[in-house]
Amino acid sequence: MRKKVTAAVCGFGIRGAEAYAAYQHIRPEEFAVVAVADPRPERLELAEREFGVPRQQCYTTGEELLAQPRLADVMIIATQDRDHVRYALPALEKGYHLLVEKPISPSLGECIALREKAHQCGRAVVVCHVLRYTQFYQKLRQLLDQGAVGRLETIAATENVAYWHFAHSYVRGNWRRQEDSSPVILAKSCHDMDILRWLAGSPCLRVSSYGSLDWFKPENAPAGSADRCLDCAVRDGCPYDGEKIYLDNPKSGFRSGARQWPLTVLCPQPTEGALYAALRTGPYGRCVYRCDNDVADHQVVNMEFAGGVTATFSMSAFTQGCYRTVRLMGSMGELEGNLEENTIYMRRFGQPEKVIVLDPVQDEFAGHGGGDSKLMEYLCAMVSRGGRDALTSVDVSVESHLMAMAAEHSRLHGGASVELAAFGI
Repeated sequence: MRKKVTAAVCGFGIRGAEAYAAYQHIRPEEFAVVAVADPRPERLELAEREFGVPRQQCYTTGEELLAQPRLADVMIIATQDRDHVRYALPALEKGYHLLVEKPISPSLGECIALREKAHQCGRAVVVCHVLRYTQFYQKLRQLLDQGAVGRLETIAATENVAYWHFAHSYVRGNWRRQEDSSPVILAKSCHDMDILRWLAGSPCLRVSSYGSLDWFKPENAPAGSADRCLDCAVRDGCPYDGEKIYLDNPKSGFRSGARQWPLTVLCPQPTEGALYAALRTGPYGRCVYRCDNDVADHQVVNMEFAGGVTATFSMSAFTQGCYRTVRLMGSMGELEGNLEENTIYMRRFGQPEKVIVLDPVQDEFAGHGGGDSKLMEYLCAMVSRGGRDALTSVDVSVESHLMAMAAEHSRLHGGASVELAAFGI
């Protein structure tokens, strides 16, 4: 029988609690949360009530948690982007293996420092690039390795963020300002940079990028609109109205039966009254045209990889649904698929199309195709057997961060091509 893996969680927000700690509810024989750090009393109460964390091991800061002797096998670091490395480095010195939420950091120097510290301490550092763990992308990689479409030549990938998701996280939410978090191509789409690098099978040589913050600005506010949705006289015709997103959205709204993210961002235990209170006074009730956001709302990236593979990636806020699509074009055929549908279409040139329907996804959380729980399954298996070589180790993750940072540099400099070998040195 495998050893149960224990975890201390630094940052018990939506990702820390609902994506990773929640694995305890799925596989209690494999994984348990034994300590938590978060400045919000309600999150510590959640840890004690729902996860059985002893009150004496609920801390208000990461510093308090790290002042203790090592309390677990793994520390999960799911704080805000710019705090990851300052907690990760001392955690490695304490002897923890690490699960670090993406992005590692908006600083390339900090990413490299974490990689070096992991080697120095001989600890595993797994970065939460959860897409690699999905059945969908693993099947695509397997088909490429088998030569199903000949030699890979071109990749076209799209991240459809969904208008309501973008408004929630990148206009009203924690990732709305680059100086407080990361540019959106890193905060949201380093997942995609990582997957593109993995599917291409070779290092990225150069990138160029275009995009901007175009829509979510004061000059686009409708005539007669107000600072807050509930005070707005013209909100009936606005799809970004907070009441529509958090209470009436067919997929994620309270009145549709949803009780998880994004509602739990507004209040840990969503009720209709609590959600209305949050919309009246909190950041998620603000008009999307009158926030202090500055990250791009659409962006494209062009890439060239060693060996000649080229790729295009597009991220857009302006889609109805939240899903990813990919098309892999090879010398003998093409593969195309939609992560949300969990179906792959294989078209060998001159042959009938083959439809590959994958197993139903049990974990739909955050639109990651089951990757969150599969990552936790992988982590527990690796730690219990004493391994350190992860599918998304810090060593491989730094490359995707470099790609995203170079893309943002290009975007801010007129789309100029950036050579990755020289970038950031």
